[in-house]
Amino acid sequence: MNWGTKIVLGMVAFMLFIIAMVVYMFSVHGNDALVDKDYYEKGINYNEEYNAKHNVVEEGAQPVITIGKTELSIKLKDSAAYELKLQRPSTVNDDILIKGNTAGSSNLIQLNSTTMPKGLWFLELKWKSNNKEYLFKKDITL
Repeated sequence: MNWGTKIVLGMVAFMLFIIAMVVYMFSVHGNDALVDKDYYEKGINYNEEYNAKHNVVEEGAQPVITIGKTELSIKLKDSAAYELKLQRPSTVNDDILIKGNTAGSSNLIQLNSTTMPKGLWFLELKWKSNNKEYLFKKDITL
């Protein structure tokens, strides 16, 4: 085999590698947990998000998060209607979205954590109590 054949085979191998990478990138498109589908809408509504975060700090309404072996408990200051979003940075398929009202006089939100994969989770809790909106974000490890 002469040097011209080796150069052509090297170029063909490199082109096949590039084509394989393009096919791979298109196949994983949409499974990225770090990209929001409603990115522009969140940018437009940023003032509402900022005010909700400010309400948590101003009123000392930070939720108390307790991570046990089998459950995740979140205690709020007052009874509220909430939306809890738990996101995994590794995959969108494990994300959890729960809406409801706090339970009992202790204003608890309880989740069974035995079915959830161990590791890092992004917690985002929105709730409405006493006609005010609140937003709390935190990274937790199960």
